[in-house]
Order: sequence, then structure tokens, then C-alpha cells
Amino acid sequence: MKKIQMVDLVSQYEKIKPEILKSIENVLDNATFINGPAVKSFQNNLEQYLNVKHVIPCANGTDALQIALMALGLEPGDEVITSDFTFAATVEVVKLLKLKPVLVDVDWNNFNISIAAIEKAITPKTKAIIPVHLFGQSADMESLMALAKKHNIALVEDTAQGIGAKYTFKNGETHFAGTIGEIGTTSFFPSKNLGGFGDGGAVFTNDDNLAKIMRSIVNHGMGERYYYDRVGVNSRLDSIQAAVLDIKLTHLDEYIASRQKAAAYYSDFFKDFENVETPVIEDYSTHVFHQYTLKIKGINQFEAQKYLNEKGIPAMIYYPVPLHSQKAYDADQYDDADFKNTNLLCHSVLSLPMHTELEEEQLRFICESLKKYLIK
Repeated sequence: MKKIQMVDLVSQYEKIKPEILKSIENVLDNATFINGPAVKSFQNNLEQYLNVKHVIPCANGTDALQIALMALGLEPGDEVITSDFTFAATVEVVKLLKLKPVLVDVDWNNFNISIAAIEKAITPKTKAIIPVHLFGQSADMESLMALAKKHNIALVEDTAQGIGAKYTFKNGETHFAGTIGEIGTTSFFPSKNLGGFGDGGAVFTNDDNLAKIMRSIVNHGMGERYYYDRVGVNSRLDSIQAAVLDIKLTHLDEYIASRQKAAAYYSDFFKDFENVETPVIEDYSTHVFHQYTLKIKGINQFEAQKYLNEKGIPAMIYYPVPLHSQKAYDADQYDDADFKNTNLLCHSVLSLPMHTELEEEQLRFICESLKKYLIK
């Protein structure tokens, strides 16, 4: 059996190596390393894939979030509500811009931000909400849109883990995650479902004015060359990364299908275990399974992780400590009792290997190994 990886980028690369090398070679031959044709090609192709008017590539997913918030023209002290159960980048940029992060609890079933918790947290100072499409499934965007409209609050979607997920509204209308709110953001970190060979990111919008502002922000705030309309940043996707991503975009649906097939194997295997909850797939969203995350009950998740690691299975725990308990994010201002679901999740989640190259032999070994631990 091939060695099990949490993310097997080597095997994925081997399958598309000729395409990738040819695409990179075109950049090298043209020596257009910044804002070259490869960037424009990828931008256009991603706009078509997502059916969104504007994709603005940038240097990484964290920058994408910062650029989005900068484009909204928020003022220091304005409040931004986001999920307590996620990676720190989402709240990190809020603090960097001297805005006030307001962390709220998540839904137990789908790991995404709780609508009820948001409603309780809204104040006159609330100017934006950042739902995180965690682990590959969209947050409840129809409810979020209604809430945001009612209170005149901007929605910035963090789609770093959810690119390619489709959200279906009650009227049957379908949109990709990241294209529903005012702005969507994503990361092209190598382990993402659409990942480069280094850092990269993008922002999405259907708003022409916001697109113009964000295109300026990513390039030092310039409109015309050497005319600075606003304070910006230096955040560009380089041409080599764009060349890689343009090829991988053509395989994204295939990658999603592979992840969904592996997830179905896991879920079928563990469906009748009393001490395990498999991921819930909501009716309103497809799931692209950036991670496959179980909830295990009555078992020490760290001991389970250690056991699997000793078997050569690189299981992970996303996330062991909630953001509201992190001293960098004003832990003292929060009441731990307001984060019931997050606290429980941090003590029960266990993510199994999930990538495009998982083979049935590997999946069977992973499942049988965890089964032995769960019923010992």
C-alpha cells in the first residue's frame, strides 16, 4: 500500500505534470512574471467557472480578506462578526485593520457560523459579517443575506476551504460559495482544493465599484500608474502560480468528485458507530470536502490521533483551541458559556486524510484502524 498522506500533492502533480510544465514554460519563455498573460487567463477562466463578474487575484488568502475589508471603507472600531471555530486568518485581518472582531458560536451539525448567535451579537457598530465556509460546505447564505439586508451589513465570504461548493436558494437558484455576498475571498495555498505551488489568493465580486477599488488596493492603491487614489498594499498573484492554477482549475470538478467519493466511503463505514458522528451535508449546499471531519464522543481525540499517527495515518485536529480563548483575540471579553458548540467541537473533532488521490486500499486501512481504536 502506498504511504498515506494527509494531502498527497506529489501524486496529484504526477498526473498533470506535462500540462503544468508546459504552462510554466510559457511564462519562463515570455519572462512575464508579474501581471502577465497567465494571470489574465486564470482570472478570466475563474470568472467563467464561478459565474462571477470580477475575480481579482492577489498574493494569498489572508491578503484577500484584508483587501475585502479595506474595500468596504470600514473605520477603526467598527465591528465585524465572524466564526469562533476557524483558522486565525479570518479574525487576524480584522485586528490588523484596527476593527473590532466579534466572535460567535457555530452550528453543531455543519461547523458553520450560527445565525442565531449572529443575531444576538449585532449592534449599531456592526458593519460586516464574515461567514467561513468551513471544511468545504457553504454557510446558510440565504439566512445570512436576509439578516445582512435587514441591518444594512456587508457580507464577506471566506471561501478558502469551500471553492467549488454550490449553494441552492429556496427558489431553486444556485450560486457558487463566494459569489453571493458583496465580496468573496479564497486562498490558493497548496493544500486547498484549488491549490498552487506556493501562496496565492483572490477576491470575487459582482459589484463593479468594489472591483475597481480592490484592483487598485492590490497594486499599491494605484488607479493609473503612479497616481495613488487610496492607500493600498502590494499583493499580486505571480504569473507562475497563475499558470499552475489555470491548469488545475480545469481539473477542479474532477478533484471535487474524488474527494466526495472518499468522503462517501468514510461516511458509509462509520454511519452506524454510536460514538461517531459523520459530517452532515445540508440540503442547501454541496460539500467539496476540503477536510473530512468526524465528531467522536467519549474518546480522547488526541489519543485517537496519536494512535492513528503511529499506524502511519496522519489524522489532524482542526481546531483544538477556539479563537475566543486565544489571548491575541481579546479572550477576556468573551463569556465561555456563549460558545457551547465551539467548545464541544474543539474537544471532539478528528479529521481523516482527505485528498484527490486516496485509494480504496488506503481508505479501508484508515477506517479499519480507527474502528479498532473506537471499539477496543
